[in-house]
Amino acid sequence: MMATTGVNKLTRCVRFIRLMLHILSGVLQSFILPHVSISRQNQMTCNWAQKFLRIIRVQLSVDGGLPACGPQGVILVANHISWLDILIILAAYPVRFVAKAEISTWPLLGRLCRNAETLFIEREKRSDTLRINQQIDSVLKSGHSIVIFPEGTTGNGDVLQHFHASLLQSAVTAKALLCPVAIRYSNCDDSRNASVAYVNVTILQSLMHILAEPKICAELIFCESVPSADRNRRELARLAEKAIARTLSLNVVHTAAEIPSGLPAERT
Repeated sequence: MMATTGVNKLTRCVRFIRLMLHILSGVLQSFILPHVSISRQNQMTCNWAQKFLRIIRVQLSVDGGLPACGPQGVILVANHISWLDILIILAAYPVRFVAKAEISTWPLLGRLCRNAETLFIEREKRSDTLRINQQIDSVLKSGHSIVIFPEGTTGNGDVLQHFHASLLQSAVTAKALLCPVAIRYSNCDDSRNASVAYVNVTILQSLMHILAEPKICAELIFCESVPSADRNRRELARLAEKAIARTLSLNVVHTAAEIPSGLPAERT
């Protein structure tokens, strides 16, 4: 259950103001990114995400072996609970993301995502998957890594939704290394933190819930990487799904239909 106690109103207001100023600084920094080296881009991005987490009192722990950054990028495949997933991954590992097209129109955050070269997908158009897979292939070959959330939606973290394979074709085409990443949020007593879940709330309501928390423990677990050579996209989806479900001790809810994966899922 969501905690009934939290920080006082003044603390929430101070956190909110600091966070808005930090997001604005991120927008300004994002104009510089295309003009610096990849290593410098990675350093700037990780530093910005780490400060974001400190402002909202999220303590991040990272377990498992992070995949080495080589001439070709790595595809990270993660379970999806919240928009906060983006920040905890960025704080630990330099990546780009696939996002729903609507995010590009959001104030401040939309500009930040566009400047950070996020890949935007039209989730309603199945034909758009081919274009995004081609873009992912180019991103990998340029040396950047990328994150995909194959559930295609956010959940409350108590089960793992079926992993859709549509955007994993890029891993097959590029013969890229695929790294499953398990995400978990908890309270100080190690119980599951429900306030983080981006389910049936607006982005602002979700942010207010998080700002009200005294402290959130976030865990990022890098599972053993899976070579894509000689495997098809559905095999990769099932292997990643199994690795994350086992790591988090979750049951998997399977569905038949394949949908494009985006970030974060649209909520009404």
